[in-house]
Amino acid sequence: MKHFIYIIFGGVLCLTACKKSNIEQTPLEKWTKDVIFDPTDSLGNYAKNFLNDTYVQLPTGFNRIGTTFGSISANDILDAASDDAISSRNASNVESFTNGRISSNAPVDDAWAKNYVGIRRVNYFLANIGIVPFKQSMVVEKNYWIAESRFLRAMFYFELFKRYGGVPLLGDRILNLDDDLSLRRNSQDEVAQYILSEIEAVKDKLRPNPIQDADIGRASKAAALALKSRLLLYLASPLYNPGNAPAKWQAAAIAAKDLMSLTATLGLEASFQSMFLNRKNKEVILAFQRNVGTSVEVDNAPIGYTDAVASNGLTSPTQELVDAFGMKNGKAITDPTSGYNPNNPYLNRDPRFYSTIFHNGMMWVKRAVQTFEGGLDKPGGIVTQTRTGYYMRKFMADFSNATTYSNQTHNPVIFRYAETLLNFAEAQNEFSGPNPEVIKAVEDIRQRAGLVPFALPTGLSKEQMRIAIRNERRLEMAFEEQRFWDIRRWKIAEQVLNGKLHGMKITQTAPGVFTYAPFEASTVSFNALKMYSYPIPYSEITKNTNLTQNLGW
Repeated sequence: MKHFIYIIFGGVLCLTACKKSNIEQTPLEKWTKDVIFDPTDSLGNYAKNFLNDTYVQLPTGFNRIGTTFGSISANDILDAASDDAISSRNASNVESFTNGRISSNAPVDDAWAKNYVGIRRVNYFLANIGIVPFKQSMVVEKNYWIAESRFLRAMFYFELFKRYGGVPLLGDRILNLDDDLSLRRNSQDEVAQYILSEIEAVKDKLRPNPIQDADIGRASKAAALALKSRLLLYLASPLYNPGNAPAKWQAAAIAAKDLMSLTATLGLEASFQSMFLNRKNKEVILAFQRNVGTSVEVDNAPIGYTDAVASNGLTSPTQELVDAFGMKNGKAITDPTSGYNPNNPYLNRDPRFYSTIFHNGMMWVKRAVQTFEGGLDKPGGIVTQTRTGYYMRKFMADFSNATTYSNQTHNPVIFRYAETLLNFAEAQNEFSGPNPEVIKAVEDIRQRAGLVPFALPTGLSKEQMRIAIRNERRLEMAFEEQRFWDIRRWKIAEQVLNGKLHGMKITQTAPGVFTYAPFEASTVSFNALKMYSYPIPYSEITKNTNLTQNLGW
């Protein structure tokens, strides 16, 4: 089975092997128009490779926020800048989001240049694909590529939109050095409407679902509908909809429902954990395709293991996230009838908890994880280790009884069906309240999670359902770069990121006997006057005098 995979080694992208000798001998960055859009290439192989390389500009997920300590580089997950996790390293770049160090001179998660590179590549592709003399049997494929490229451009603009708001719209233009580059920003609404118009233009021209094995990783109609659903949900949310216009929530609900209508080919996978480890499944709509490997385990698993399972433990989940996971019976740990025992806090929890977070006593590589004070995975001293008593578990295979890590499929998910259900539930609840469709969408996710019973409490008000939906989203989508943006679009970042984030101090009083005491693990701050948007990099402002900076930066 051949998959569409981006494999990056030292910054060089390895694509499908080229047969043309001058292509093989020419670095990718030096390919010219005559090489890429070869007038003798009736199969369009080189144009396809150029499009493949454009996919690399998509969000890559996992540990991607870079920090360098001397000669050592370590990357953090974006959600280490939310209330769900903190970096296990003090003074990591990702902490700039929560300690006020971020600035236009020192941007973190700088997406401006990356996404405009992607937009330029798409425009270059669209302007020149007509040169290639596709034979008749390739015309359908060519049309798919054109639609894919426009979808990618819409994605790149969305990545800019959610960070910076209004940005310059280039249309199909390819700007050169002798062009007037003093472009003004389009409004936030103009950028959003452009993205929506591009989705409408290409959604029925993209590959239908289910996508064929050889095309896994390429954009499909479902991917376009998923982008539309997410964008409209953002536009309906408090950050973008301060007047709480019901029509915006209705539009978001309709968009999610349109995607839900593809249930003949999409749906929830039976297993929450294995869904992230299978390249082909009915839940993942679009993911960034990587080669198999062990990077997620090496980056994030507990630190006390050696040799073939040595790991860096870079992500420390917070007690706030741990406490958000209820019990297997579906009740919150604050419910006196839930059965929660603070002296045995990890017993009988929501099954997703065990797939998301390493806790003290959990089995991993044939021993119990030791995050108690002085344990193998929390030894103290200056070594990088958990700052909260927890490590990130999500996206990893089950190595509880293994002696070494084996290569796994780790494809960061961009869109999956569970998000669609949550998008619908949130939007429809805000528009009409908790009707049966809203309840079913949430309960479908709770049922797949393994909650028994999975039913929500009856008689929930609109406000109570809002709380339930937001919590389900937090649990279901943890560490998938959703929480970071959710707390912004809901305009609650100023509440959850001002004050203290907590961990659990675990003390072993006798072999296998522990006491548990929450403690303050990190102090965080969020300036609501400016931090709901990113600063445009100062280097871009100085190059373009018509480019106005975001408020407060």
